[in-house]
Amino acid sequence: MRCPFCKKADSRVIDSRAADDGNTIRRRRECSGCGKRFTTYEAVEQVPLIVIKRDGCRETFNRDKLLNGLIRSCDKRDIPTEHIVALANTIERELRNTMEREVTSRSIGEKVMEKLKDFDEVAYIRFASVYRKFADISSFQQELEELLRNRKE
Repeated sequence: MRCPFCKKADSRVIDSRAADDGNTIRRRRECSGCGKRFTTYEAVEQVPLIVIKRDGCRETFNRDKLLNGLIRSCDKRDIPTEHIVALANTIERELRNTMEREVTSRSIGEKVMEKLKDFDEVAYIRFASVYRKFADISSFQQELEELLRNRKE
């Protein structure tokens, strides 16, 4: 690693520790030339995940869209933000762990609904009402009845 002060290419690692929930390694280094210390971060390079939308167009996966959808679904619920962020992280990690470079927006929506069902039932119904585009009250009622049936099992 090249020193940012004297540009010498030789430095030694003094300390290493996990950062960013274990997704990054923070390394404290010391230059063998000038003796100054600096910090570097090491992270796994991720291949971009492409989302195939309903109309067939493709766009890069945007974690913020996922997080915003979850936040809207959990609006005015007594759910700590850290739990919502952790749920978004879990969903993103599962999508990336499939090792597929492309994923449909439908599969993302289904994954979110699957996770929300156990996370918070009200948030699940809110998300489902937007995602499934309930046409009338009867389709909304069917979803509620299915949720109640699964709760009893």
